[in-house]
Amino acid sequence: MTLDPSAKERTAPARLPRDERRAQLLASALEVFVNHGYHGAAMDEIAETAKVSKPVLYQHFPSKRELYLALLDSHLEALTKMLVGALSSTTDNKLRVQATMKAYFHFMANDDQAHRLVFESDLVNDVEVAARLEKFNAHYADAIGEVIAEDTKLAPVEAALLGRALAGMAQVSARYWLEANGDLDLDVASDLVYRLAWRGISRFPKES
Repeated sequence: MTLDPSAKERTAPARLPRDERRAQLLASALEVFVNHGYHGAAMDEIAETAKVSKPVLYQHFPSKRELYLALLDSHLEALTKMLVGALSSTTDNKLRVQATMKAYFHFMANDDQAHRLVFESDLVNDVEVAARLEKFNAHYADAIGEVIAEDTKLAPVEAALLGRALAGMAQVSARYWLEANGDLDLDVASDLVYRLAWRGISRFPKES
């Protein structure tokens, strides 16, 4: 029996530009990784979720590990851009701290799956994953540390330490807020943390 060519066309997956297909595969992988963890996720399920064949998936990502790392890189890049953008949105250091805290809370609120992939994965102790997370944390903390150094008489190493402390404050408080199911309004929550952070920093002596 000869198949109707038009029927074959209807059942074949739509051909997307490479960048669009890659984005589609990453979105499907995020869903599967968040639901099952890295070790519980299977390439079969990712392909099924994306509605593509496994060969198509492997054309873009040769292994589950490479797929996971690409996804992690994508979200860390987006979060870094968001936070650095908040820090550079004004030259008023008080407003910089406020904008940065709010940006972190918005990241948590707007993309819960990305947050869980980045900070709650069962692969966080993997050497390559840990290195990526440390690079992100260092970049974020150093950016905050530069703001602190500009606004105080603290030595660079001291400002860097406080940068780490404030970065950790943002992460821990935003994660707690998210886990509390948003019982507290986002703007109210981020403002509380910002005020705590700024009152601490502003007590250091200014440059004369």
